[in-house]
Parts: sequence; C-alpha cells; structure tokens
Amino acid sequence: MPMMTTIYLIRHGETYDNVRQIMQGQTQGELNERGREQARQVARRMASEQVDAVVSSDLRRAVQTAEIIAASHHLPVVTTPLLRERDWGAFTGRFIPDLRGEPWPDDIESEEKLLGRARELLKYLTATYPGKRVVAVGHGILNKAVLAVYAGCMMREVQRMMNAEVRVLTASAESVAATAVASGSSAEVASAPGSSAEVSTTTASAE
Repeated sequence: MPMMTTIYLIRHGETYDNVRQIMQGQTQGELNERGREQARQVARRMASEQVDAVVSSDLRRAVQTAEIIAASHHLPVVTTPLLRERDWGAFTGRFIPDLRGEPWPDDIESEEKLLGRARELLKYLTATYPGKRVVAVGHGILNKAVLAVYAGCMMREVQRMMNAEVRVLTASAESVAATAVASGSSAEVASAPGSSAEVSTTTASAE
C-alpha cells in the first residue's frame, strides 16, 4: 500500500507589499505585524497537530511564516526554491492596479513552467516524506499551481488562497507520478478546519 503524505499547504502571512498592492514575485518580502499575527494564529491552531517537517519557499516572507509555525513543534525549516512564487519578470515591483490591460512581458515565468515546478514540488514532498505530515509554506500563485496539479484541473478553476490560509492535501509518490502521466486526478482538495476567513484578512493580489 502506498505511503500517503499529508501536506498542509499554507500561503505566507500578509506583507507590507501586499498592503501596498506591489507585485512581489520572487522578491524577498517582509511580514507586517498583521502577517506575523496570522502566522501565530496558524501556529496556535496547529500546535496540537502531529507535524513531522516544515518546508518553505526560500523567500523571506514565507520563511518568516514557516519559522513561527515550526517553533511550537521544535522543528527546523527546510527551504526549497520549488516553493518560490511565480517570477513576474518586468511586472515585479510594480503597482498592481497599473498592470491591468498591459501586455505581459516575455520574461514572466510561463504557466507551463510554473505547473512543472508545482509537480516537481509534489514529487519532492511525497518522495522525501512518505507517510509523514508536512507543512509547506508557499505563495498565492505557486500554491494555486500546486492545487491545480493535485486536483488535475486548470489553474483558473482553483480558488486563490488568502494570506495564511491552510489547505490539506493527501498524496503518495505513486499518485503524483500517475497524475503527471495522466494529467488528471480524482483527488479532492480539502480545506483544513478553521483555515479560511479567520486568518485570510487581505484581498490584495500582490503574491
């Protein structure tokens, strides 16, 4: 029987640039006090959960979120560039409302590449932590790609994650490999109890 990995997929807490509606992309970012409190709320909710590992994007805003969650479990934070946000190229650092209607520059990470990275992340997590329960802290668009790969659907069909929102995925290395071959999956995407609006306090799309 395949060993199932439980993945707590989390978006980082609110940042200063989320509030300013700046396209962060693969810049480091910094949690503001609300973002830190969001992460603390997640940590308190998950304090009684079994967590075997905490994995994070290597961008600062995700690492800061992961460290707060990991502290109550006395675990180190493992970082991987697979969890980095989408590279927004020339759009990075710009005021998001100004981008509406502009043609996309050629240096934005393609959706195909982003989905490929999301698939590699699922392979990595299920192969490295078989049968374990893993917190994975990423970003709005990257997490959306992960959920699309997991559910075998289009990214536009996935509801975007709010800051510090948690969604729970259960997968095995075998199921991820099968999804990669078939480009589809019957698995459901489930939200963790109490993981939605109470810590999802921003509507800015500055990922």
